[in-house]
Amino acid sequence: MTSTDEEIAEQQADITRLLLHHIHAPLVGTQYIRGILPVPPPAEAVRIVTGTDHTPDRLTAYEVPLRVGEDPVVAGDITGVLRTLLTGTRLYSSDSVSTVMGMTLVRVDLAAVDETTATADDNALIILRGIACPFTEEQPDPRLRGFLFLDQDRLRLYVDTEDIPGVIAADVRPSGAITALLAALPSLITEEERRTPAGGDPHCSHLVDLTDW
Repeated sequence: MTSTDEEIAEQQADITRLLLHHIHAPLVGTQYIRGILPVPPPAEAVRIVTGTDHTPDRLTAYEVPLRVGEDPVVAGDITGVLRTLLTGTRLYSSDSVSTVMGMTLVRVDLAAVDETTATADDNALIILRGIACPFTEEQPDPRLRGFLFLDQDRLRLYVDTEDIPGVIAADVRPSGAITALLAALPSLITEEERRTPAGGDPHCSHLVDLTDW
């Protein structure tokens, strides 16, 4: 992985970590985050999946650039952009809309979107997270690069590890033995016999099915 690719990976991982709470806390109205997809390099982007349930054809993935000029886009910027996009009715040009994994994909032009102002709760969360979960240079292994709810009880984790190039997608069941799964995950994803081609998912190199583990 080149230094630029690693910078993209770190930014995707940071955004995922900082936006996780929106699977419970709505962005606006009844719109929640249902996935964060790591766009493969050299593209500098992340796809934020939003919706009210877990059905792919009722979800929308917004592809947001990770940089505006020389400035990196951070999680707070993305939250503001999504709130703007999810408020009211918007028209998009045909060349900015396509599909991915059964979902509508909208490529966002940040220059055309007025970002909403951070709320008091947004700023309170930054304060509390900064104290309770301070930033550290040390990256976890495996590192969470994204996730996607495939249905109510099937969650796809996008992770990377120093031992294997690329991004691995691991499908798990939230209703399963979570504690045991988390303890075993680092070794399970490295077992070659468990890995299969990514199929129709462009966000990973390999797929590991742990739903029956």
